[in-house]
Amino acid sequence: MARRILLTGASGFLGRHTRPVLEARYGADNIITVSSADYDLMDARQVENMFATIKPDVVVHYAAYSGGIGANRTYPADFYFRNTILTALTFEAAARHGVQKLVYPMGGCSYPATAKSPIGEDQLWQGFPQTESAPYSTAKMMGVVAAQSFKTQYDLNASVIVPGNLYGEYDNYTQHDSHVVPAMIRRYYEAKLNRLRRVAMWGTGRPERDFVYVGDVAQLVPYFIDEFDEVGPINLSSGTTTSIKSLAETIARLIGYRGEIFWDTSKPDGQMVKIFAPDKLNRLGLACATPLETGLARTIRWFTANYATRGDGLRL
Repeated sequence: MARRILLTGASGFLGRHTRPVLEARYGADNIITVSSADYDLMDARQVENMFATIKPDVVVHYAAYSGGIGANRTYPADFYFRNTILTALTFEAAARHGVQKLVYPMGGCSYPATAKSPIGEDQLWQGFPQTESAPYSTAKMMGVVAAQSFKTQYDLNASVIVPGNLYGEYDNYTQHDSHVVPAMIRRYYEAKLNRLRRVAMWGTGRPERDFVYVGDVAQLVPYFIDEFDEVGPINLSSGTTTSIKSLAETIARLIGYRGEIFWDTSKPDGQMVKIFAPDKLNRLGLACATPLETGLARTIRWFTANYATRGDGLRL
C-alpha cells in the first residue's frame, strides 16, 4: 500500500540525502516536500492548512532553525523559540490529522555537557547541554517529550533519532559556521590551491570523536518509518573513535595536500572525548557502516567537483 510521506527540511543537509532514499523506497509521487515559500511552519494556521491539503500518512520532520556557535551565542532566544514552535505545531497537527508515523531527529548536542563517552541514550536527562548551544539543544530535546506525550494521549507513533557527527555531500562549508569535517576539507583544499606550505590547526589534535556518513543515516530512515514503533531516542552513529589529528592527516592525504600541519597548542582542544554509543541500533541488526576514509573520499570528490562553480548546493 502506497504511503504518502511529507518531508520537511528537504533542502537541508540530511534532507538532500533522505529524499532520494524515500523516493526509491516508496515512489517519487508519494514523497511531498515543502519549503518556506509553500508554508510557514511557524504559523499554526499554515501548518493546519498544510496537513489538511497534503493529508500525509507519514511525516519526516527535519525542518529546524540551526546555525554555528556564533549564531547560537548571538540569537539564543530565536534558537529556543523557533525550534520549540517548529516541534510543537508539527506534532500537534500530526496527531489531530491521524498521521500513522512521525520521525523526528534530535542532535547529539542535546546530551549533557558532562556525558561520559560512549554516550548512551540513557544519559539524555542526566545533565545540562553545552551552554553555548543550550537554547537550540534543549528545544530539540523536547521532541522526546512531545513523542512520549502525543503517543500517550493520541496514540501518535513517533520516533526520535539522534544522528551523530554527520559529514558528507551538501554539508555547510562556510568559514564561520561549518563543523570540523567540512572545515578541514575546505581548508586543505584551498591550501593546496594556494600552495601554502603550512596549515595551522587549533589544539593538540588529541580530542576524539566518532563520525557518521550522512548517507548511512538517510538509508536507515525507512526502517524507522516501517519497523520501529518505539519513541526512542536512538543513536544513529558509527561508534568508531577517530582523533582530530588522524582526521586532519587523512583529509590532507585524500586531498593531496603535502604541506605541514602545525598544531597550535596555545589554542583550546575543547571536549577531549565525545563518542556516541550505537549499541541500541546494532541490537536491531542495523549499523552506520561506511568506513570513514570511504565516506571522506566521496565527500571530497563532490566538494572538488563543485568548488569552482559553487554548484550542486555547495555552501561556501
